[in-house]
Amino acid sequence: MGDVRTARWREAGGSTRLSAGGVELESYTVGPPPDRAPTLVLLHEGLGCVALWRDFPRSLAEATGCGVLAFSRAGYGASDPCSLPRPLDYMTREAVSVLPEVLDGIGFREGLLIGHSDGASIAAIHCGEVRDPRVRGLVLMAPHFFTEEIGLAAIAKARTAYAEGDLGDRLAKYHVNVDAAFQGWNDAWLDPGFKAWDIRNCLDPICVPVLCLQGEGDQYGTEAQVRVVAERVPARVDIRMIADCRHAPHLEAPDITLDEITEFIARLRAGGALTAGATNVRRIQN
Repeated sequence: MGDVRTARWREAGGSTRLSAGGVELESYTVGPPPDRAPTLVLLHEGLGCVALWRDFPRSLAEATGCGVLAFSRAGYGASDPCSLPRPLDYMTREAVSVLPEVLDGIGFREGLLIGHSDGASIAAIHCGEVRDPRVRGLVLMAPHFFTEEIGLAAIAKARTAYAEGDLGDRLAKYHVNVDAAFQGWNDAWLDPGFKAWDIRNCLDPICVPVLCLQGEGDQYGTEAQVRVVAERVPARVDIRMIADCRHAPHLEAPDITLDEITEFIARLRAGGALTAGATNVRRIQN
């Protein structure tokens, strides 16, 4: 397995490669390496990759003093390709088989998983099923735990935009194999068998604090997707609903998102400020 622990961790910010799941993955690191500070691991959405985080990794590192790793899953960005069609449990496979290798490959010692959309679901599955004690908290941005008609309709609309509009051209700037990146995500979600997809059970064993961020105008899911976190996670859960924001809080409300994550990490560091079982729901004007 590849090792970016020291020689390949780019503290000033830079690209590297790591091995996980039998393939090579593109990655980006910034901030202190895992042997000097906690690490924030970013898990991208269903059409995301390293580049689509834009300047968010650097902003996180500067605001928190933590190291940050972003990587593209197989089939995305400049990572090695993956086999298609994706299995309908692809998020669970990423969470329990691939992500542990990524964490070990960077010498992960302690830190947080910060996931967006599919990446948030992967982070929650990992925390609930793998229960790695090095993971001290979760930040879930626009997570999915079960299918909703609103989300499936938006995904169907994306298929039309890809086939008939300029979505493919826009995504091609970021993905080496844009057809595989799009179809791997879109075909899985629109498979008739995916309507029964439900990972709510992964929330029950999560014993670390969780911060949920969701736009009030999220076209891919309703507030029920974050409410279920508060209902089932026995640890502290903070929910922040952001006005004038859709599916990507880190891009559409970057200042609010960065402030909320920074404060969440500060509370984790303070230790006693987190009370097990409490839930704090707040609505924020963007």
